[in-house]
Amino acid sequence: MAFGRNAGGAEAGTEVPVLPGAPLLGSLHDLKSDSLGTYLRAQQRRGDVVRVSAGPPGMRADLYCVFSPEGVQQVLASQAANFRKDNAFYQEVRDSFGNGLLTSQDEDYLRQRRLVQPLFTRRRVDGYAGAVAAETASVVAAWEEALDGVVDVSDEMTHLALRAVARILFGTDVEATADVVARCFPVITDYVLRRGYSPANIPRHWPTPGNRRAAAALDELYGVCDQIIGRRRQAGASAAGPGGGATGDDPSAEGARAAHASGEDLLTLLAAARSSDDGEFDAAELRDQVLIFLLAGHETTATSLCFALHLLSRHPEQQDRAREEITRVLGDRTPQACDLDRLPYLSQVVKEAMRLYPAAPVIGRKAVAAARIGEHAIPAGADVILAPWVTHRHPEHWPDPDRFDPERFTPEAEAGRPRYAWFPFGGGPRACIGQHFSMLESVVALAMILRAYAFEAVDTEIPVGAGITLRTEGPARCRVRRVDR
Repeated sequence: MAFGRNAGGAEAGTEVPVLPGAPLLGSLHDLKSDSLGTYLRAQQRRGDVVRVSAGPPGMRADLYCVFSPEGVQQVLASQAANFRKDNAFYQEVRDSFGNGLLTSQDEDYLRQRRLVQPLFTRRRVDGYAGAVAAETASVVAAWEEALDGVVDVSDEMTHLALRAVARILFGTDVEATADVVARCFPVITDYVLRRGYSPANIPRHWPTPGNRRAAAALDELYGVCDQIIGRRRQAGASAAGPGGGATGDDPSAEGARAAHASGEDLLTLLAAARSSDDGEFDAAELRDQVLIFLLAGHETTATSLCFALHLLSRHPEQQDRAREEITRVLGDRTPQACDLDRLPYLSQVVKEAMRLYPAAPVIGRKAVAAARIGEHAIPAGADVILAPWVTHRHPEHWPDPDRFDPERFTPEAEAGRPRYAWFPFGGGPRACIGQHFSMLESVVALAMILRAYAFEAVDTEIPVGAGITLRTEGPARCRVRRVDR
């Protein structure tokens, strides 16, 4: 998490316990080398609300970490207005990926959400299952040529998730955009991370090698998005003709619904989204939404798919059970959106993978005013850290927390836990708009992959780290073999 000034002016309450650190730099080295492990140790040693201090004197930051489901609910839901995306890390993401749904706030966010929401109804998202299935079929076919039958599921699932979201966003322009995103995103995300974890940063416009590499990647990424957006806008204007198109008089984004036709990509629908109250997206706003959807839409699902396969490769009994369900329900046909409810065990596998390896392992907020979390005082201006990585392992709610057990997500088990004991999609008024799409993509892709191949782990342990999303820091190889049916 990025560093800033210390907060001040807390409500009355018990002082927050501090995680011990080094005399000069506090927990700076621990956070930079293993932030997830540091947060986990903080909860184990000091409890559910812990202050972690990091940085040199004069630049030291205090991070107020909240680990209990009840505290998470307060920050994300019941007092969400007091905990904003105002920290320096979100500003770095905003400066690179734009002011889209992930990073915008206040009226900007509400306007964007109203315009975009009609495009993410369950019915609309269910229509994306075909694109996911088509991209998955290509991956399944390509694995026939895998050298020695070994594939790196981290690389493969990143490729699959990127291709799927690019096809849904851009339709026939998938080839050019997927290649550019695959080349440019790693450069940009590494740049954001370096700046986000640094106590101080030089201006972006200074011509340092790092700034120049990031600027070149951003220029290329912005360029391809702007070209495609320009073509969509031109095509939309031509189709509407003089006086044609949606009137914009319906505040429920009638323009987006009027644009609906079989085969239209999400960008076309975003370009058509409008209402009398909220207007429409201009070209820069459209690009911001596209970049955020690309970032959030492929890295998060890739993480879930990668670790679901990794976990199943280490647990053959659960893998066989999932495959039996898939074969019994689907036979040889392509999975559809309606099959999600017919594959409950596979859905439980996905949820358990998201518990152990949440794509957003750390979430940051800044307290506007002083608050209390439980008995502890949080000062105004405090940087507040939520860590699904930790809360998803809270021993009070997850017995034997490191054990892979999809049975934790039967309906009965879920009903017996606090709402925010599991929150891979955030929660409250800023809950992820794409959570149904993520589940749809994960279940459809896994159903097709597991029906075709059996998996055995080559790398039984995969080191991970907290980037913008959870990232593997080593190979995640599995030996695959065709399933005889």
